[in-house]
Amino acid sequence: MPEPLCGAPLDLERQMPKLSRRTVIRDALVGAATTVAAGIGPARAAAAPKTFVLVHGAGGGGWQWRKVVDLLEQRGCKAFAPTLTGLGERSHLLSKAVGLDTHVTDVVNVVKWEGLEQVCLVAHSYAGWPCGAAVDQIGDKIASIVWLDAFAPQNNRSLADLIGEPLRRFLDDAAARGELGMPLPARLSPASINPRDEALVISKLTPQPIATYAQPLRYAGGLVKVAKKTYVRLPDFSNPLFDSAYAESKRDPAWSAVAFDRCGHFAMFDAPERLADLLIQAA
Repeated sequence: MPEPLCGAPLDLERQMPKLSRRTVIRDALVGAATTVAAGIGPARAAAAPKTFVLVHGAGGGGWQWRKVVDLLEQRGCKAFAPTLTGLGERSHLLSKAVGLDTHVTDVVNVVKWEGLEQVCLVAHSYAGWPCGAAVDQIGDKIASIVWLDAFAPQNNRSLADLIGEPLRRFLDDAAARGELGMPLPARLSPASINPRDEALVISKLTPQPIATYAQPLRYAGGLVKVAKKTYVRLPDFSNPLFDSAYAESKRDPAWSAVAFDRCGHFAMFDAPERLADLLIQAA
């Protein structure tokens, strides 16, 4: 019980006015009416705001999440969409030193420096790899994860190994020529992005640092400890590795598996409203 400065205990019963049953009911009804008038239902009023960290895929940047971030913030959530080192507005930092460990640190540092708690970590495509290792370090801050058409992390393997020998040879040849980033596509298929947004996305993509695909991942299995896990497959975009990750999540009772059709791999452009709704439910 709080005490005044003099140290004598407060007599709250004597100091508070007597409240009749009619007064209590009247005040409760007024409060409920005010909540409804403000457009906040009982469940929504009681719900705590959610915090999201949205991590982009290869060649992308935080810019990809703009529409989704706006929608989440309009609903009272906090949303952070960092750009990984060497990409997007940070493309001037591209160097041979930028590897997979760099991107793991990028994700960890957003949570650490922003002082985030109870985070829903959302990984798109390539981001499943560094985000998996990031959870090893910040798992106590992560309440839920959503893997959106994302690679399932595997310890001591590189993405080049996972995708296959042709990519490994391609990256080796590019590195031998002194190239720092992977070449950009000239076009994106409708299975990746709707035609309306294709030119915008192509104009903003930047070369993915080669070392992020060549460096083996150091992953200790942190995702296992996350209480709430969702894998979202975008089946209109063909990818056997994503199919495999989705099938595995369906078999694992610790995961929820969702097929999110009628949009391409860049769901944040093709269906931002649907995606924002899904993320709030999954958080």
